Amino acid sequence: MEGSTFRSREGFVSRGRSRSRSRGRWLPDQHGAWAMLAVPFLAGTLLGSPRWAHLPLLAAWLLGYMATYHAQQWLRLSRLSRNPKAPRRHIRPALVFGAAFAVLGLPLAYRYPWLLAACLVAVPFVAANTWYARRNKERALVNGLLAVVPACGMLLVTYRLGEGSWGALGPALACLLYFAGTVPYVKTMIRERNSRTYYRGSVTYHALAIPAAALLSPWLALPFAAYLVRALVLPGRGVKVPVVGAIEVMGSVALLVTLLLAF
Repeated sequence: MEGSTFRSREGFVSRGRSRSRSRGRWLPDQHGAWAMLAVPFLAGTLLGSPRWAHLPLLAAWLLGYMATYHAQQWLRLSRLSRNPKAPRRHIRPALVFGAAFAVLGLPLAYRYPWLLAACLVAVPFVAANTWYARRNKERALVNGLLAVVPACGMLLVTYRLGEGSWGALGPALACLLYFAGTVPYVKTMIRERNSRTYYRGSVTYHALAIPAAALLSPWLALPFAAYLVRALVLPGRGVKVPVVGAIEVMGSVALLVTLLLAF
């Protein structure tokens, strides 16, 4: 009886861990992408007039990202992996998320046909990201910079949905300045931590971003000065990856608050 109870508990734990791993396989592990998806969306929504339509648009936006992620991973592993099961595990999430995206996205496109034009603008960037994923070069600097553009462009979309105009170019450019800077900066903290070239490039970019941001709004000089300090000071200090992520979350929140105050 005692041994039976032990085996039962062990099986329960094993099944629980299996479910946890299964959920983990469905959710993309690109943690930095979530802030890039959320901040421009929220900024455009809150700077404009929030509407109920923003809720299904947010769901469609996240579902579209997850479907694209799994499709790209399927393409990448189909080319690289010798294990046929490796790419297959991305098929079901890609289909489920893609179908859910269509269920939410098609009614929105019918109600707001201009959303189709916005999708078409994003297509070249998504295609380029897919090209890099197919060749297992997702960590390339250019690939990261290309991914930033449609994410920040979402600010214009959510603002247009609320206000009926495209009058939020300044905030969208501010998002582009910040998130483009995170691409080389995060590399100096993790994959290129020993590269002086990346470090100098990151610091130079952040120094130039301060006056560029100040032209959009003087208030933006404050968070961008902080971004320069962290790009100068933190690389090479052995900061752990979770701490790097937490700092970037704080940086994203600071950007969002400043945008709401400045515009």
